[in-house]
Amino acid sequence: MFGSLGLPELLLIFVVALIVFGPKKLPEIGRTLGKALGEFKKATDDLKNTIEREVRVEELKELRQIPSNIATAVMNPPAETVSRSEPVTVQAEIVTPAPQPAAAPAAAAISAPAATPQAD
Repeated sequence: MFGSLGLPELLLIFVVALIVFGPKKLPEIGRTLGKALGEFKKATDDLKNTIEREVRVEELKELRQIPSNIATAVMNPPAETVSRSEPVTVQAEIVTPAPQPAAAPAAAAISAPAATPQAD
């Protein structure tokens, strides 16, 4: 709670304050210090809330501008855009090969006996 201040340090501070201010003034000083800390905390909370509110207002303004930006883009589309992250690709025509003749003549050639020279 008090950082690096331990119990002995806090007791020493209390004893010195008691000696310096006296037992009659010490409760009054404590109340005044407590009120001051409370006001400080309230002021910092108000400041933090104000900053957060302003940030939300700015975000809402940005969100309201998005539909108008989209409408402008739809009404006036760009002529042609190329993204630098995407490579430009050219679409090639797919050429289909001509159908092959039927496999029947090749099978006939295999089944026919080959002419062999005869020895006389």
